[in-house]
Amino acid sequence: MTQPNEDFVMGIHAVQELVKSDHPINRLYVEAGARDRKVERLVQQTKRQGIVVQTVPKQKLDQMTDHGVHQGVVAAVAAYEYATMDDLFAKAEAAGEDPFFVILDGIKDPHNLGSILRTADVAGVHGIIIPNRRAVGLTSTVAKISTGAIEHVPVMRVTNISQTIEELKARGVWAFGTDMAGDSVWDMDATLPLAIVIGEEEKGISPGVKKHLDGVLTIPMKGHMQSLNASVAAALVMYEVYRKRA
Repeated sequence: MTQPNEDFVMGIHAVQELVKSDHPINRLYVEAGARDRKVERLVQQTKRQGIVVQTVPKQKLDQMTDHGVHQGVVAAVAAYEYATMDDLFAKAEAAGEDPFFVILDGIKDPHNLGSILRTADVAGVHGIIIPNRRAVGLTSTVAKISTGAIEHVPVMRVTNISQTIEELKARGVWAFGTDMAGDSVWDMDATLPLAIVIGEEEKGISPGVKKHLDGVLTIPMKGHMQSLNASVAAALVMYEVYRKRA
């Protein structure tokens, strides 16, 4: 019996990362008759931690995950908690690095947010900031696509992106957005404390947010297409910062 305030994380790797983290797991659901060794090891590990493991038919897992690719494993977890701005700065301080944040101005596709989280983890981003309206939050689909990165990258949810940018600037962070018209991202100074703003999938960065930026960055392109998927654009910018800082 699941509780109304539960969410689900599906997939072997995503659940493995969840088990290794401090995030509370209410129950692990495993497909009846599963013979995968990875699943068996995962079940043993969760049982050692005192987590209840329940065997259920595949149809039950399909229903719980809206027919997502669950690989026979679903974890019921408490709703994901959002970080504070102090949490984000603390992560940068603990790493001994200048802050590097990514602000998502209205990303609606959970697959994009999950992919961005995954790249953010490996590129050394200290936190992601999202709006609490007209944007996707930390859902089970996001957790699945992030393949466990959701447990390692703090996500802050805010009421007003523009106001948050001003708060970051007051703490010494420079805010740059990605757009078709701007300075080349290859020429950016990545040694600064940075917040990179990625715009919404169709319309880009909202005009109100643009007014608060310190500058605009453009990803050089050739060919016929003049735009990139939001998660791809975010990945290119994140790795350019990582490359220059490394």
